Amino acid sequence: MWRDHLTEIIVFAVLFLLVSAMGFVAARWRAPKDMAHLDEWGLGGRSFGGWVTWFLVGGDLYTAYTFVAVPALMFGAGAAGFFAVPYTIVIYPLVFLVLCRLWSVSHRHGFVTPADFVRSRFDSPVLALLIAITGIVATMPYIALQLVGIEAVLKTMGVTGDSAVARHLPIIIAFAILAAYTYQSGLRAPALIAFVKDALIYIVILVAVIWLPQKLGGWGSIFDAAEAKFAASPNPNDGILLNANNQLQYVTLALGSALALFLYPHSITGVLASRNRDVIKRNMSALPAYSLVLGLIALLGFMAIAAGVKPLPGATAGTVDSNTVVPVLFDQQFPDWFAGVAYAAIGIGALVPAAIMSIAAANLFTRNIYKEYLKRDATPAQEANVSKITSLVVKVGAVACIVFLDPQFSIDLQLIGGVIILQTLPAVALGLYTRWFHRGALVAGWAAGMGLGMWMLYQIPNVATKRSHFGGSAFPLSDFGFDTTKTIYVGIVAVLVNLVVAALVTLALRAAKVAEGVDGTTPDDYFADEGDPRVSPGVTRGADAAPEPVAPEPAA
Repeated sequence: MWRDHLTEIIVFAVLFLLVSAMGFVAARWRAPKDMAHLDEWGLGGRSFGGWVTWFLVGGDLYTAYTFVAVPALMFGAGAAGFFAVPYTIVIYPLVFLVLCRLWSVSHRHGFVTPADFVRSRFDSPVLALLIAITGIVATMPYIALQLVGIEAVLKTMGVTGDSAVARHLPIIIAFAILAAYTYQSGLRAPALIAFVKDALIYIVILVAVIWLPQKLGGWGSIFDAAEAKFAASPNPNDGILLNANNQLQYVTLALGSALALFLYPHSITGVLASRNRDVIKRNMSALPAYSLVLGLIALLGFMAIAAGVKPLPGATAGTVDSNTVVPVLFDQQFPDWFAGVAYAAIGIGALVPAAIMSIAAANLFTRNIYKEYLKRDATPAQEANVSKITSLVVKVGAVACIVFLDPQFSIDLQLIGGVIILQTLPAVALGLYTRWFHRGALVAGWAAGMGLGMWMLYQIPNVATKRSHFGGSAFPLSDFGFDTTKTIYVGIVAVLVNLVVAALVTLALRAAKVAEGVDGTTPDDYFADEGDPRVSPGVTRGADAAPEPVAPEPAA
């Protein structure tokens, strides 16, 4: 009953309303003279410095779903759930230079989305359209998963009710508020709220890792309890250590997830909002600090085992909602007021990424579908207005995913999303370094990788939910004819096939002398920095920056 959680509800509501008010106030923070421009509404004026970018990108990548799902995986499967920690460490060295190049060429040409870059680099509206649609489709379930995090908290506080309407009404209200201040303030809203969200999460986790081990008998007792639970599990892959059977899946899932992380449109949006290349370099060096916190968050799953936590019932009879493990742990082990703070950290942790994701998806639609195919002469003000409206539609779609789909299926959809977004790697990431691939070959590679990936995902059942298809991303190698029980991450196989097909078709199209289009970028575009005199006139620099001259084009 909600009356038993009244203190938690009050603390949660006060903090939630506080950050919502900050979201509306954010429209006046670093306010430009005119918000009717995608550079301002969708990228915050491309003016964020080191601290703002650190909190924004960190708040974007480490979400409410991370807070509840990673410990839930540790609670249910053990070491296999720890894959999120290594992948958020190895990714930063991988993208250190890649993102600097993307920022520079986008800064020089006024690109707002990765599809903008692909359109110019490969002179292919079709390829750009595929990249845009891929980004939108992969982002939608990711937004829905933020709702899963909020729903886990609300369910623990007893405010979701039993009927379908009562269960989802609080989430609908929360996202209506989010939609309102995102519409008004754009990227400035999540950038400002990220400060509060990250501060709360750091406080909650540091208190938890100091307080809980003392209450539960120390770390030795915690790991002993986890080992005893997994020793009794019928699944041989469960355990506090990996075994020979699940190591390949673990490695490929971690690597594939790392490669996918900064291909997501919302990750790129946070990077493009940075002021200069140095901001990106400093952030790629400092963001692994979040991974330290993520490792501590993951250990909450083992603490929940030691505390004897039982997940709350799921949406259907006979099932449990494993995402409630952390909220129930805090409810049982902490005073009500601190549990309320922890719940607010999770709830607010959903608002920041959900806002950025909806903005990123809206920018893709506006730039690469609306302007490219529906209204080529759209003004900056019209672009901004369309993007605002689209961001509302995206949020409605995310809420619909939760209302009409089994939440567990939404989680599986996110795993599918990682496989989908990986298919943009050849065009976006490799395209920043080479134009060797033919534009037609990149389309063929995308189709091959996407087709194989969807086929592999379709073959995977979910034993827990008794669903025959799209039940995860671990593909049995035995289905490829190998005599083994090992599995592999679908995304890695699909993107490798994508690359092989793109390379072979490139050779074939070159041999046939098929036109490759004109590269709209130049080598020095990839090293442009703040203050470059040849920056596109459409790129703004924030309210306080003076306009800079644009060098004349050289004579033909």
